[in-house]
Amino acid sequence: MQRRSFIKQAGLGLTATAAAIAAPAVHAQPALRWRMATSYSTSLHAHYGSEQRFTQLVEQMSGGKFTITLHHAGELMPAFGVLDGVQNGTVECVHTAPYYFVGKDETFGIGSGIPFGLNTRQMNAWMFDGNGLDLMREFYRNYNIINFPMGNTNAQMGGWFRKEVQGVEDLQGLKIRIPGMAGEVFQRMGAVPQQIPGSDIYTSLEKGTIDAAEWVGPLDDQKLGLNKVAPYYYYPGWWEGSGQVDLFVNTKAWESLSAENQAIIQAASTVGHLAMQTIYDNRNPQALKELVGGGTQLRRFSKPIMDRSFKESMQLFDEISGRNPNWKKVYADYAKFRADQNSWFKFAEGSFDSYMQMQDW
Repeated sequence: MQRRSFIKQAGLGLTATAAAIAAPAVHAQPALRWRMATSYSTSLHAHYGSEQRFTQLVEQMSGGKFTITLHHAGELMPAFGVLDGVQNGTVECVHTAPYYFVGKDETFGIGSGIPFGLNTRQMNAWMFDGNGLDLMREFYRNYNIINFPMGNTNAQMGGWFRKEVQGVEDLQGLKIRIPGMAGEVFQRMGAVPQQIPGSDIYTSLEKGTIDAAEWVGPLDDQKLGLNKVAPYYYYPGWWEGSGQVDLFVNTKAWESLSAENQAIIQAASTVGHLAMQTIYDNRNPQALKELVGGGTQLRRFSKPIMDRSFKESMQLFDEISGRNPNWKKVYADYAKFRADQNSWFKFAEGSFDSYMQMQDW
């Protein structure tokens, strides 16, 4: 009996030991864990959708061995502090719009969207089949990052105005919330650009602190309720024919990845890139219908305003080329590509779109 009892107890001990040894393998943590900071909140559905799709795919394609946790604006760092955060390695990657950082170098703007620039399809072509990705990556090496296109807002609206603007003279003294290069162009036309966070746009318009404000387009603008404080909704947003959003990865973190994990990042970011574009294309039409149904008055920027804006933009770009060699190199290729693309688009693409959009659906 004692012998049988000893064997039984020993067997239980071996079973427990085996279970203890096996347990860590069953509950093992992922082999690689990154953090991604973003410049956005969950209220921007298309941006959030792109980020979610990306992080989910990275985990799924790696079999759970590579996970990236998502941290929205303000969680780890301010919305506009993400470039510094990824550059110095505080986080491995970030999701942001390059043009937020034109204050560091105007060349960042080309990687996202500049006045009278490429539309989304053209931007994709320049990035993925033209010289865009190589040129921008060469520039971004100065900031210790490598970029992957991961979203685009597509062409944006021209913003909300408390009063109508019919000619360039109506822009004189106009206080408009608009950042970056577009703000410089408006300033050249006599307006007074304002740098105001998205969360403060509604209150500023309501109180009359500003006369106009641009945000993104119907889907996002409707959520802010801007139609309640400014009746006139202008188009097009000539400063953003496309608004590309990028995944910035710290160079050291990128180079530490296996070839397999690098391929996963490339594939997942491309899916995230498409996800944002399709969300906007799918949901903007209904949002615009609801805005118009609620009393929003659509207005197209007049030809005099468009022509003057174009002229001032081209002059600004020439001036930047004269003082910024980074911009000059990238913009020379971008400008040639833009000219070739529009020479083509005015035929098959442009004429077909123009006809279809004139139909009474």
